[in-house]
Amino acid sequence: MENKEQSVIEHLEELRKRLIIVAGAFAVSLAAGCWFAPKLLLLLKKRPSAAGVEWNLFGYTDGIMIYLKCAFLLALLISLPIALHQIWLFVKPGLTEREAKYTMIFIPVSFLLFLVGIGFSYFILFPMMLEFLSKINQSIGATETYGINQYFSLLFNLTIPVGAVFELPVVILFLTNAGIVTPEKLKHMRKVAYFILVVTGVSISPPDFISDFLIIIPLLLLFEISIWISSWSMKRKHAKNLKGHMIHQNDS
Repeated sequence: MENKEQSVIEHLEELRKRLIIVAGAFAVSLAAGCWFAPKLLLLLKKRPSAAGVEWNLFGYTDGIMIYLKCAFLLALLISLPIALHQIWLFVKPGLTEREAKYTMIFIPVSFLLFLVGIGFSYFILFPMMLEFLSKINQSIGATETYGINQYFSLLFNLTIPVGAVFELPVVILFLTNAGIVTPEKLKHMRKVAYFILVVTGVSISPPDFISDFLIIIPLLLLFEISIWISSWSMKRKHAKNLKGHMIHQNDS
């Protein structure tokens, strides 16, 4: 009993250590984000999607809020690989050497998928959203007068959720390896998953058919890829267990 309590305390101490490292990395990344935020905002201002937007401020706090949101996004991008690495180090003692080497792939893949999601939403979805909303506003005879807060709030509210959704294959693979989900369960819940993904896609995309199509199709493909990855992981795990069982029988 005492050894068990000591083990729990050691795990909590290790978790505390990893959380401190992640918090420290995020704090340093946030400082770097605050430094580069003005440069990034000026760079985004030169993009074609921002050509028709006057950078007006309609409130005293608009400028600082956008500045902090941009710094936060940069900090998230910089510290995400560090956070993923700390998670891997935390679970590593419970893994075999082969499993530890295999799960190390999660870090670059997760970061890459997040970047792909952000890039997809910024370069494809966001311009379409601006064009659609602008046409709607012009069709009702409204005079468009936008400021920096309206532009970047819309941008951040789109890019970050899409980037998070693109992590789906990695999350499914992790849950499969943890024994929480199986390919059979994923296939069984396909209809429910499709419904949730369609609702999610419609919620974060402009309210027109083309934009919905552009976001829903990648989400559905990500789910199907997740099923395939889950199936591959299960087959690999079964093959490994079978091989280990055969080696054990031969040794006996």
